[in-house]
Amino acid sequence: MNYKVLIPAAGTGSRLGELTCNINKPLVAIAHKPSISYIIEKFPIDTPIVIALGYKGDLLKEYLRLAYSERIFEFVTIDPYEGEGSGLGLSILSCKDKLQCPFVFCSCDTLVDEKIPAPDCNWLGYASLDSDLKQYRTVKLNNQGKVTALLEKGSTEKDIYPYIGLAGIKDFKLFWQSMEAGKSNGSISIGESYAIQNLKDIHALEFTWNDSGNLEALKKLRAKYHDENGPNILEKPTEAIWFVNDKVIKFNTDKSFISDRVERTKVLGDFVPKILASTEHMYSYKKLDGDVVSDLVNLKIFEALLDYSQEFWQASPKQARILNNEEKENFKKVCFDFYQDKTFKRVRAYFDKFENKDSEESINGFLRPKTIDLLERLDWDWVCQGLPGNFHGDFHFENILYQEDTGKFSFLDWRQNFGGIIDYGDIYYDLGKLNHGLIVNHEIVARDLYSAKKHGNEISYDIHRKQSLVECEGFLANYLIANDYDYKKVYLMTALIYLNIAALHHYPYCHLLYYLGKDMLAKVHEESYSVNRPNTAFGLV
Repeated sequence: MNYKVLIPAAGTGSRLGELTCNINKPLVAIAHKPSISYIIEKFPIDTPIVIALGYKGDLLKEYLRLAYSERIFEFVTIDPYEGEGSGLGLSILSCKDKLQCPFVFCSCDTLVDEKIPAPDCNWLGYASLDSDLKQYRTVKLNNQGKVTALLEKGSTEKDIYPYIGLAGIKDFKLFWQSMEAGKSNGSISIGESYAIQNLKDIHALEFTWNDSGNLEALKKLRAKYHDENGPNILEKPTEAIWFVNDKVIKFNTDKSFISDRVERTKVLGDFVPKILASTEHMYSYKKLDGDVVSDLVNLKIFEALLDYSQEFWQASPKQARILNNEEKENFKKVCFDFYQDKTFKRVRAYFDKFENKDSEESINGFLRPKTIDLLERLDWDWVCQGLPGNFHGDFHFENILYQEDTGKFSFLDWRQNFGGIIDYGDIYYDLGKLNHGLIVNHEIVARDLYSAKKHGNEISYDIHRKQSLVECEGFLANYLIANDYDYKKVYLMTALIYLNIAALHHYPYCHLLYYLGKDMLAKVHEESYSVNRPNTAFGLV
């Protein structure tokens, strides 16, 4: 039958806390896929879907157009979507003109395992739960599986079931009459259930309900959908990577971040995926075949990657990219801003965010000066003598795909610019990023196989490591020296990277990054870092 779907998505999603500070609630990810995708994909591809938009609505619209360009969406902007006069009922009534036909109503946080049927009769979705039902609207059923009552939250009646925010509305004219008539009597605040209770002959359909509307429920749902073989991507508040419909969609709150990323593909060429489409806050590309290098790395693959990367960087210490005098001056200034200025700002941001003080302290049994003192003692002129060439900018194994059958590498999630420069950057930054991922990789962080403890001025940190990555780290050190790179600078870059990103990550991972970075920075000054056995004083897995 011909019908439509209504998904109200105008609310702020306040029950999900910080997760919805920068995105619309239905974009909160479950297994690296926005929750709304699990709803959209339950319906036939030719079924029109009406979306009520409000808070961060433009972001949801951008996502749906990139992820499902073949589908029919009808968007309705809700005003007001919060505060006085707002409510679920207002969102529903605002969509009335587009829903003059049978339709399925689905809350934006209601995910079910079963197929969702067409509204060829009036039906209401319920679930069987063992938990306290007072927080839900509930339904009473008769022996024929029909709904006899739709009860408000807090009911103490027996033999009731939670209504899950999913319903088929065949008698749409009666539904709309009830919603309009109830404007002054609760339909605006109550929502669809106000009108559903006035429908006749409502069938009850049981579903396996996966609620994603609060933090506790979301945590359980993420655990249910977790893929052990999926990518290890650390959550960030201002950006995300989503995998949907054989596409990869990159999101960022910063418009220039996205536009520069898209522009850089012209420079990076076939080393990175081709952009299919882009919007102000997102771009998409086809999901590539292959495995992330972190899943299968060994010395043979790692050596092949380094050789391939030499082609990508298009420069070496003996044959650096040729810059004119103006470019040289600008590049040096950018390096100072990118390394020196940013590092001091990020370290102070770490102190402020986590209420930590810079002090002389013992780290893993070695006395270390204040971090600011260590940074001020660096020869920044040497640090900022960058090696200009092509660059990736976030060069670690989770961002590199490898096809074993063809031996081909593909680079993902490249940096948008190097201090504002689009077409080249410092190769030493890529080398530092590569080394930092060998020491601290995403899988180990995701499995919480690390520690960082502070007792007064006594600091201890530890992190488990894969033997293959330890071997690769040692190989990289010797490879760099054999190819005339400055290994000391790469080691220092690694330390600076840890210090820079400490403020950007969650507790207690932030402290591991900070103390590891500080410890490595102290070793640079002491010339106590080892080339043959670098950073092997950690646990192995």
